[in-house]
Amino acid sequence: MQVERTPPDRERVLECYQAGVRAIRDLAARVTDWTAPTPCTEWQVMDLAGHLRCVAESYLEYLQDSPDSRLAKLFAQDAAAAVLIRQQARQNAAELAVLPPEPGGGRITAFTVSAGAYADLMPDMWDRTHLVYRGTKYTVGDHAGAACVEWHLHAWDLARAVGADYRPQDPELLVSAWHWGVPHLPLSAVREAGRGDAWEAVLRSSGRSPVWPAPDPTPPPQPRRRTRQTRKPPDSTPTPETPQPTTPH
Repeated sequence: MQVERTPPDRERVLECYQAGVRAIRDLAARVTDWTAPTPCTEWQVMDLAGHLRCVAESYLEYLQDSPDSRLAKLFAQDAAAAVLIRQQARQNAAELAVLPPEPGGGRITAFTVSAGAYADLMPDMWDRTHLVYRGTKYTVGDHAGAACVEWHLHAWDLARAVGADYRPQDPELLVSAWHWGVPHLPLSAVREAGRGDAWEAVLRSSGRSPVWPAPDPTPPPQPRRRTRQTRKPPDSTPTPETPQPTTPH
């Protein structure tokens, strides 16, 4: 049995999507070291740029092939969330491994092109079935929410990698988008109860620590205090180690 769902607000989602793409482009322009670490475990900034290119190209493919895309066939198995996560992680790793050598900026440019093409096609396909998961139909508009979450999370990753911070303008939309586009992953229990910060809930639900990189628990070394030594007055008493002058004869 398929359960029909009300599509998300189109204009708000499209604006959030475009804002995420712009944030990635602008933050990538600030990168000076493509080998710097990121909050994504074992990924340097170059790897993150490659992942962004791969995901944007895959999203465009899924959209063009919906409702019979590779992604739709994967979710049609109604597999457990852990299985879906592992399969998508393997796909991400395989696609990243076969990318040709190229500058980081080139990867971001490729991402921008594919993400832009996706945005151009979305409005006319908004209500088309994108995939069906456990009896619920998710539309192209629903999956646009997943893209919003993906772009803003990775914008935060880039920001942290360059020593900056990032917060989207509409974090509440991303909480709703999580439900629309990431149905196999639960949102933070605190946020589900209507408490806590929306953006922090999205970060934590994606496995990220809002305080990355964690502060060094080792306290900084304390400067050594110099002890003031009291100078002794000169002693006129001769010592065995100090020869005394002799009276000239």
